[in-house]
Amino acid sequence: MSNAGLYTFASGTVTYSPLIIRISSGSRSSMGISLIPSVSVQSKVLEGKANNVPVKSSIQEAVKAAQSTENPATHLVIGLAPDGGRLSPPVRLDVLTAIQMGLNIDSGLHDFLSDDPEMTEAARQTNVQLRDIRKPPARKDLHFFSGKIEEVEALKIAVLGTDSAIGKRTTTWLLVNALNESGYRAGLVGTGQTAWMQGARYGLIIDSLVNDFVSGEIEHAVWSAWKETGPGVIVIEGQGSLMNPAYPGGFEILAAGRPDLVILQHAPARREYDGFPGYPIHPLAKQIQAIELLSGKPVVAITINHEDMQPEQVPAVCAALSKEIGLPVVDVLANGAAELVKALHTYLEK
Repeated sequence: MSNAGLYTFASGTVTYSPLIIRISSGSRSSMGISLIPSVSVQSKVLEGKANNVPVKSSIQEAVKAAQSTENPATHLVIGLAPDGGRLSPPVRLDVLTAIQMGLNIDSGLHDFLSDDPEMTEAARQTNVQLRDIRKPPARKDLHFFSGKIEEVEALKIAVLGTDSAIGKRTTTWLLVNALNESGYRAGLVGTGQTAWMQGARYGLIIDSLVNDFVSGEIEHAVWSAWKETGPGVIVIEGQGSLMNPAYPGGFEILAAGRPDLVILQHAPARREYDGFPGYPIHPLAKQIQAIELLSGKPVVAITINHEDMQPEQVPAVCAALSKEIGLPVVDVLANGAAELVKALHTYLEK
């Protein structure tokens, strides 16, 4: 996976999780879990803004630095998203070091630490917890599609993308926050491990499930969010993209989540699918056409990822795309989602 893919998990967890107290002068408190930022985060700037997240060269240095704060480290979050979710030998050594130092481990990888004899023995000796976020529920607890999605009366919006690692989850959170700030009761349904770590109350981890249960789990998450909290709007986080060769995603959300509207995240300067040179991204118009053909529902707005673009270029690019496809085009990642909420006004007031 490219740097974009590696960055999205770590930065998303550090920047947006209400469950985490960052080890920094700018920490925001919540539920008593401390985070050592991954050494793969190469800057104190995240999402284009100063976050005061210190970068240390080792687990030992990070733990030592945290001890001098009001919130000493309690957990190591493995902030990586490698291809296939596998644990590399260097990271394995870091995880063992963290366990030996008394840190609980939260892992979103496909290699389950709780099934690893060396890891579990180390955790037993230091009395720490190994939590595998991608470990699926027991089969008896999984749901098969039933049709109860038709009971949901909330407006359902899916945030899909033209590629993976393009900002779908961040845009989803920003849209939910902006909807609530504008007086619309909105809820989020997460579909990956990062949204779970960020504190999404409802969701599933699509790529951890046996395919037979994916549709049912999507349906159940959306239905539960509506049944238990009664929002007027439910925004569903997308995964991958319909035409991505390595991370095809979105069809299950369209089929089982039954969104009324789709917002499509797009990176205008990205020419090839993330991490796969030689695989050109399908044209935006074709991707819109595919989504609308499969779902029978409209793509109503484009939200852009401004990677590899200068700030002064963005307005002209948005205007050109809007003229080309006839839809509102906004940069939510840079400017927030207020303008997007305005573009959705007609649908929100029905």
